[in-house]
Amino acid sequence: MAGVRERKRRMVQDLVEVHLANYRASGAELIMGTGRFIGPKTIEVALADGGSRVLRGDKVVINTGSRATVEHVPGLREANPLTHIEALELDRIPGHLLIIGGGYVGLEFAQAMRRFGSNVTIIERNPRLAHREDPDVSDMLQGMFRDEGIEIVTDAQIARVEGKSGDYVRLNATRDGAQIALEGTHVLVAAGRTPNTDDIGLETAGVETTERGFVKVNERLETTAPGVWAAGDCAGSPHFTHISENDFHIVRDNILGGHRSTRGRQVPFCVFTDPEFARIGLSETEAKAHKIRYRLSKIPAAAILRAQTLSETKGFLKALVDTKSDRILGFAAIAAGAGEMLAAVQVAMLAELPYTALRDAIFTHPTISEGLISLFAGVPSTPVAPVAKNPVPKETYANA
Repeated sequence: MAGVRERKRRMVQDLVEVHLANYRASGAELIMGTGRFIGPKTIEVALADGGSRVLRGDKVVINTGSRATVEHVPGLREANPLTHIEALELDRIPGHLLIIGGGYVGLEFAQAMRRFGSNVTIIERNPRLAHREDPDVSDMLQGMFRDEGIEIVTDAQIARVEGKSGDYVRLNATRDGAQIALEGTHVLVAAGRTPNTDDIGLETAGVETTERGFVKVNERLETTAPGVWAAGDCAGSPHFTHISENDFHIVRDNILGGHRSTRGRQVPFCVFTDPEFARIGLSETEAKAHKIRYRLSKIPAAAILRAQTLSETKGFLKALVDTKSDRILGFAAIAAGAGEMLAAVQVAMLAELPYTALRDAIFTHPTISEGLISLFAGVPSTPVAPVAKNPVPKETYANA
């Protein structure tokens, strides 16, 4: 585990050096410290090496990110739980890791730590893991994890935490009306994100926040204060690095007089379990909620020859196709190389190509992407959902 930590540190440091070199090459001034607004477009910085500075600008961009949410459960904060930050700084394998949260972060850490040798238990308050995804996605992930010896406890509400993470931890919870107790050596919180917007003087700057503490922005990422933008997690954008970078492009171009918007943009993502789970566009759950007609094609990963040659046949691919235009509305895959396969579908969606463009393509044999031909060859002619009285606008398909 010490080797894992050192590899992570080297990778992070290499990236830091790249960014520092970019600052030096650009001529931009980089100030390390803690800043807060003391007036409109005016920031006071407590410098990291001592002293302070007051800065005022024509344009201000807020990009303070987010942190792992540590809920106000009695004893949880006192237990000094791990977050994703501290979990990557461990120098030894946890004997038994309790993970609070069955979302993307919890899933990735659960499988990694289990494969390192830890006993792992996931505690999820909802009825299933990755509960916002389609039931077949959740079922596949749960089956994969249970096959690896990961204990999964769903529908559990944690009432009290005892002990200290790194030594002994006991989670007292209720499930189906009964009291249960889960014991381990470490606890990791992976149950959502909290924006880093508290105590930075936003109200002084005229910048409003939402009920959940995210900076209020419009589709151009402008805040309620003139000349002030927000980007990334703190602005309530989907919590992915690639979305934060896209926010930067939008803000930069708008500051320079452009007219870019977040409206209608695609939000692809990949969960780096093994096999990976990747998705873009509408899920079946979302399509049914919006009463959008769609045609569904679904194939097992085992139908892809490359998956067989890799001996990685767990999972499936599925696609939702519009009933009239033949446009691809959504794509999801649990499969080896799912994240790489996602890009081909995304480009087809960006170009508004019919699904037949992928069905009739010639992909290199044998590759994972070859599975797209089989997937789209199976698109039926019959829709599986009722017509919406008020169809969702085109841009919602990409946003969903």
